[in-house]
Parts: sequence; C-alpha cells; structure tokens
Amino acid sequence: MYHLRLKGKHYEMGVKRGKIFNKFNITFPLDLDNFQRKHGYESEKQLQKFFPEVCEEINGVTDTIKADYQEFSAWLLCMGCCMYNLESNVPVEVRGCTAFAFADDKRIIYGRNNDLPPYLRDGSKSEIYSPAGANRFNLTTSSFINGEEGLNEHGLAVSMTFVNTKLEAIKAGFNSCFIVRYLLEKAKSTDHAITLLNELPIASNCNILLADKSGKMVVVECTPSLKQLRRPIETRCGKIICTVNNFTSENMKQYDYSDGNVYNSVERYNVVIKSLPDILQGDLIANTQKLLKGEYGFMCQYEKELNFETVWSSIFDLDNLNIYRAEGSPIKKKFKEDKRLCKK
Repeated sequence: MYHLRLKGKHYEMGVKRGKIFNKFNITFPLDLDNFQRKHGYESEKQLQKFFPEVCEEINGVTDTIKADYQEFSAWLLCMGCCMYNLESNVPVEVRGCTAFAFADDKRIIYGRNNDLPPYLRDGSKSEIYSPAGANRFNLTTSSFINGEEGLNEHGLAVSMTFVNTKLEAIKAGFNSCFIVRYLLEKAKSTDHAITLLNELPIASNCNILLADKSGKMVVVECTPSLKQLRRPIETRCGKIICTVNNFTSENMKQYDYSDGNVYNSVERYNVVIKSLPDILQGDLIANTQKLLKGEYGFMCQYEKELNFETVWSSIFDLDNLNIYRAEGSPIKKKFKEDKRLCKK
C-alpha cells in the first residue's frame, strides 16, 4: 500500500500525483464503450457543479501526464458504477466489503474489510489530504482521487459499499467513491454529511455509512432516484450499524439488482451485528481486529478459487483520530497504528 501526503490547492495536488505517475511510467486503460463514455461525460458536469475543486485536481493530473481530461474524468466516474455490469469490460469490476460502526458510553469505533480481486491490493493507497480551505482527512482507496473510506479531522468517518444496479437505472451523478471523497472534504459531522448528501445526484446504488465522534451514526441507502436513512441497532450495552453489499431496509430491496447475498454479504452482516456484546467486553480495538479477522464468524475467509480477498482492513477511533490498518488480509497481516491524521 502506498502512503502519500497531498497539500495545497487542488490543481497542485493533481500535478504532484501526475509527476508520480510519470516517474513510474504508470498508464491507464481508458477504454470506455459508448454507454460508459456518455455516462462519464454527463456525470462530469454534475461533478463540476457540486465539486469543481476535485475537477481541478483531475485536471492537474491529466495536464501532467498528457491525458484527455474528459476521457480520464469519465473513466473515474464510471468506477463502482458501470464498470461491473458490461460484459465487454476488462477487467470486470467486482467489489465486496463490510463496514460498520459501534459505540458504548465511552468510545466510537469504525471498522471495515475492503474486499476486492487481489490484483488491486498492491496499488491501494492510504493518503493524507490537506486541501486549501477544506477539511484535512485520510482517504483509503484502491483507486485515487476518489476512495472507499476515510476519516477527517473532525472525527467524521465516511464509507461506501457497492450495491448492484440495473444498467437502465443508472443516471448521471456522483459514484459512491466520489461521494466518500466529497463528504470527507466538506462535512464536519454526520448530520452535516446527511444534508450535503441529500443535495447530490447519485449515479448508481450504494450504501454510505456515516459516523462521527459524538456517536451519531447512520447508513444512507442510495439509489439514483431515492435516498433512505437506516438507523443503528440499539442494545443495553451499546449501539451498532453495519452495511454490506445489499440494501437492508425492506422497502429498498426492490432496487437491489443482485441475489441479495453478494460474496456472503448477508452472513457478514449477521456476524457483525451478533458480535456486538463480545466486542464491547474488554479491549475494543483488539476485539474489532478479531471481528475483521473472522474470529467471530465469516468475514474474510474467501476460498482461493474465487480470486477475491480482503485487500485491507481498517479501524478508526473517532475520538482521537487514530487509525489501525492491516495492509492485506487481516488473517495474514498485522494491524499497524497510523497517527498521521493526528499530526498537523
């Protein structure tokens, strides 16, 4: 996993990344079909409207690597949206992932297994962004500029999980990974993030988990036409919320274009929810690591034949901004503490 720091104006941050791509001769497969290209071009207009700063960052990259901005931004906006459901796409995009947050009367903890084809493991990144005039945040991503999860300086965690979408239902808008980036950079709390998210046009189905250091946590189940809040489960010992690769709310299941059990998503969800009493007894960080490792039930124990695995695991302590990360499957890799967000 790469660890990068980006600071300053967005265009300048894009130039810095572009220079890194040039240094290592990194090129990109901008092979979009007509549907993807049209979707990407129309979605860039929405990105420009709501988040012009990130368009400047993309432009900094494309100017530096001598790529076409429209084609490059379209490619980024198709990720997690319409790369997986076109048979001609190579490689076919697949995603798993389990994200959750829980709290007792003392601490608020977030955790995630990011499950992807193994070829994406070595190129994954944990980046500290300090954009001019915006929130400072950590972004963890199998891509770049957009990402799957993160934590910002206000103690707000934002995370996405992928939900299959009918091709004809996809609309121009933000894909889930750009939603994560936008909210990390703009929002200061769960409530603030909900307000900002409600204003955004959504490209395809996704779940967005939000949790802040006050203990407010929700999952927003998103489709291109509807957004619905799902509240945490309250127990005597604490509260917990989890999201996997399907919609959990009954009235949202009609929009889920899958069999409802993508990569054991139902099993992963149930393991997280049932583990809360065990997690809250003793060391919360150590117990969350056990959960992510699969010691309380199935979480990351995918069979080799699937060519699919947990490429990183994260734990965020929202009060002190400490991050614990296993860079690879948590069964094989140790969690290491990352204090970069705590240090200005």
